[in-house]
Amino acid sequence: MDILSSKTNGVLTLEFNRPERKNAITSAMYQSMADAINEAEQDAAVRAILIVGKPEIFTAGNDLEDFMKTARPADGSGIEERSVYKFMMALSGSTKPVVAAVAGAAVGIGTTLLMHCDLVYAADNAKFSMPFVQLGLCPEFASSLLLTQIAGYPRAAEKLMLGEAFLAQEALEMGLVSKIVPVAELRAFAEGQAAKLVALPASSIRATKQLMKAARKGPVTEAIAAENTFFGAMLAAPEAKEAFTAFFEKRKPDFSKFN
Repeated sequence: MDILSSKTNGVLTLEFNRPERKNAITSAMYQSMADAINEAEQDAAVRAILIVGKPEIFTAGNDLEDFMKTARPADGSGIEERSVYKFMMALSGSTKPVVAAVAGAAVGIGTTLLMHCDLVYAADNAKFSMPFVQLGLCPEFASSLLLTQIAGYPRAAEKLMLGEAFLAQEALEMGLVSKIVPVAELRAFAEGQAAKLVALPASSIRATKQLMKAARKGPVTEAIAAENTFFGAMLAAPEAKEAFTAFFEKRKPDFSKFN
């Protein structure tokens, strides 16, 4: 199973389990996580959600081969029908507290999804990046809004425009993560934090989360819609074609011929 899903002591744990492909996420994996989160929303026994990867890698982001097959469906269906959209909407809309534990690289949506979690912890080997511009694309799922709110415009611009990787200490300074933990201790620490949430009054946790997210609910929805419009158009543009072709040909892309 590429996504391991388990329910133990009130915690739904979703684990990326495709290490041979650096936990690159396929459409089927997104759908599996979306279904699990939506089911947890209706399950009173689930009081917290934990998202983890492996000690060596959180996720390399989208599986680009799978992404190219599913990003623009042949049947003309919209973004709402894509499994990545269903997953991110389930994650963003979850009323249950979500804990994320990041070890190794968190690329692209691997970093984006953290902005929709509640408690985020990083191992001392964690490495984050959002290389959307490098692929001829733009930020996704409100990351253009949320990262600016979290880190401030100058730092968000650096991370989103250049797309360069940054380490756990900088993520902590930016406010993207709450704590850095030795990699060998990360899983147990995150499970302990999730257990604390389970032991607290569920209604109080839900109300607190709702109140904290209320002010940004509308702006997040608007940002996602705007990003999707740009993203869809840019996916069909020559810059993205050059970026993806270069990736598969294992060469550096040449954007100099584009305005």
